[in-house]
Amino acid sequence: MTALSAAAAARPHARTGGPKDERPAHLEHVLGWTLVVVLAMLVTQLGLL
Repeated sequence: MTALSAAAAARPHARTGGPKDERPAHLEHVLGWTLVVVLAMLVTQLGLL
């Protein structure tokens, strides 16, 4: 193992700013389906379907 790879393995991994696992998935699912229903209502009201 070289000194460079040993130093890279020893330091903590950087966070990339991705989604956090702290929030419950239920809220995300409810908000997603709410968006789907609102878009379907909008499309229907505008007569696009």
